[in-house]
Order: sequence, then structure tokens, then C-alpha cells
Amino acid sequence: MIASAAIRRQGLRLAALACVVALVLSVLLPGDRYLVRIFTLVGVNLIMVTGLSLLFGYAGQISMGHAAFFGLGAYTSGVLTKGGMPWVLALGAGVAVAAVVGLLLAMPSLRLKGHYLAMATLGFGEIVLFVFGEFESVTGGSNGLRQIPAAQVGSYAFDTPVAKYLLIWSVAFLVLIMASNLVRKRPGRALRAIHGSERGAQACGIDTRRVKVQVFTLSAALAGLAGVLYAHYVGFISPSTFSVSLSLVLVTMVALGGMGSLPGAVIGTVLLTLLPYADAILPGLSRETVAFLQDWETDIHGMVLILVMLFMPHGLAGLVRSIGTRLFAKRVRPALSRAGDTR
Repeated sequence: MIASAAIRRQGLRLAALACVVALVLSVLLPGDRYLVRIFTLVGVNLIMVTGLSLLFGYAGQISMGHAAFFGLGAYTSGVLTKGGMPWVLALGAGVAVAAVVGLLLAMPSLRLKGHYLAMATLGFGEIVLFVFGEFESVTGGSNGLRQIPAAQVGSYAFDTPVAKYLLIWSVAFLVLIMASNLVRKRPGRALRAIHGSERGAQACGIDTRRVKVQVFTLSAALAGLAGVLYAHYVGFISPSTFSVSLSLVLVTMVALGGMGSLPGAVIGTVLLTLLPYADAILPGLSRETVAFLQDWETDIHGMVLILVMLFMPHGLAGLVRSIGTRLFAKRVRPALSRAGDTR
């Protein structure tokens, strides 16, 4: 069983690595600016989904308001840089604002569980969206915040598509490494214990309230980080970007990839982010198919979430683990037994 589990974990890591390599090659080899733009958006979403995976996939605490933290980071950094603040300081401010708001929301909200927590975070998202639209003197209101400068460190400005792509994916890789180290150590075991049984975790001496507040704050900070990078990538943000539908898409990405699986989160993010751009990835698709995918994108996300919950509750990662277990039982284990008998 230990060997089987190791094989499954290695298979998932290889699948995620292959996915990332395919992304890099597909962008850097053809030199297609449209592909650069698409895969840059994948990197932005991956940062958010990694944080949500820690909260939802590992700790079992659902949030339907992560688009709000995404927006808080974007607007904070955008407003400050337009006011003359250096980008690095604005980056820290955007992440800090998202983290502090996440902390303030987590302390009362995480007393709730299940769909009550989902409704509380959903209401929070709607309130923040209203603030973005009404405070026109700061956010630009429904007209949006325009002419946000590109990210700049010292004298070097990330003002080309490839430079922005490399910046965002470098941050995404660092976030994935951080999250991977986190889930493999004691904090990750505490998150899994809370997901499995909160009372059982408390019986083992885990301060479940503190751990849940910490992971919620970290998840909000990562969403704010993604927001900062997104704002300085596109140069324009508006309230419509940070709607509740985005939060639903992020939850769907985590569910499709697999609860409690970072490689699964990578795969789910790639698949759903590329969905409306399928014609750029698969040039042979008909116009009717592309139009259907784009027009019904939100409905497809909802159907994917429903189907995953009904028929594949552990997502693609669980499917891969199931297939790996069957292959191990049918082929690898008998082969090992025959080799042992021969000796």
C-alpha cells in the first residue's frame, strides 16, 4: 500500500509537471502574443486557486467571496501606483490589505460551517463589489480604473507581454512551492485533520479556530497577490471583473482538480481557464463549437461543478489515484509477487 501511494503521488506530480512544461513551451516556442496573454491569465488564476485549494481542498472551508480579495489587491495596488508609489511597495500594500480584510472576515465567519459559511462569504463578496462600483472618486466606479502602470522593480519595467508572463509565472511557481511545502509538513496535517473531523482534530490538541483563521488569511493574501499582478498586467480593472461568478469558477477549478491535491488544482485551473480560448489551443475546432463554449461558459462551469460533485467527488486527482490503484493491483503487485517467488 505504501508503494502504491508513492506511485500515485509521483504520477500526479509528473502530470502537473508535464502540464507546466507544456504551458511554457506553448508560449515561448511559437512566440504567439495571443497565447502569451492566455497563459498569463492561467498563471494569475493558478495563484488564486492555490490559496483556495489550501482553504477549501485541504481545510474544508468553502469561500464564495475570493473574487473580492482579488479585487482588493488589484484596486489597492492600482490606486497607489497611479498616485506615485513604487510598485514593490504597492504590491506589499495590496497583499496586506487583502490579508487584513481576510483576517477580519475570518474571525467571526469561521464560527459558521458548511453552506452558512458559503453564504457569509458570498454576502461579503457582494458588499465589496458594491463598494468598488460606488466609490467613483477612488475606484473609477463602473467606468473602471484606467492607465495602471506596468510592474516595475528599480529601473526595470515589466512592460512587454513576455516579461509580464515570466513575472507572473515566476510568482506562481514560488506560490506552488510554498504551498507544497506547507501541506507536507505539520500545518498541512492539521488542515487535513480539520477537514476529516474538526472534533477529532481538537481531541488531538489542534487549535482548530486558530488554524482556520490562519489558512483563510493566507488564502485571502494569495488572492490579493494575484489581483496586484493582474491589475498591472492588463492596465485596467472594473468591478465586473470581480463578480461572484469568478468566485464560483475558482471553486469549480478546485473541485474539478480534486480536493486536497495541489497538482489537481493546477490541472483544473488550466482546463477551465483555457475553455473559452479552445480555438487557440485546438485550431481544428469549428466556429460553432467555439461560439458554444464562449456563450455558455458560465453554464458549463456550473454543470462541471454539479457533475463532479455527483460522479467524481474527488476530482481528476481522485480519478488518477483510482486508476493507479487498479493498475497497481492488476499488474505491478502480481509482477512483484512473481519476482519474489522466483528469488
